[in-house]
Amino acid sequence: QVQLVESGGGLVQAGASLTLSCVATGRTFSSLVFAWYRQAPGKEREYVAAVGWDSGSTDYVDSLKGRFTISRDNSKNTVWLQMNNLKPEDTAVYFCAAKFGEFRTGNYVYWGQGTQVTVSS
Repeated sequence: QVQLVESGGGLVQAGASLTLSCVATGRTFSSLVFAWYRQAPGKEREYVAAVGWDSGSTDYVDSLKGRFTISRDNSKNTVWLQMNNLKPEDTAVYFCAAKFGEFRTGNYVYWGQGTQVTVSS
C-alpha cells in the first residue's frame, strides 16, 4: 500500500512562490511515478504536472509551463511542486497522486488528502 501526505500549502500574495511537498510511505517509492493535480472551488480536478522515475522525465499542462516545476528525490521518498509567480487563479486544493507505470497517461491510483493553496490579489 502507498500513502501520500502533502504539505506546504498556505495563503500567499500574488507573485509569491510556494513549494509543495509529497511524502510517500512504502518501500516502492523509486518504482512509482507521481503527479500533481488541483481542484479549485466549483471546478473539476485538473492535471498540473507529472514526473517519471527520476526528475529528468517531466510533463506539464501547457498553461503552467515555466511557472511550476515538479521534481523528486528517491532517497527522501519525496516529490515537490515548486510554484513561482503565483496568481489568484492558482487558488485550489493541490493533490499528490502516484501509480506504477507510465507517468503521462493519467489514471493515478494513489492519492493524498490535498493541501490548500490560496493566492490573494
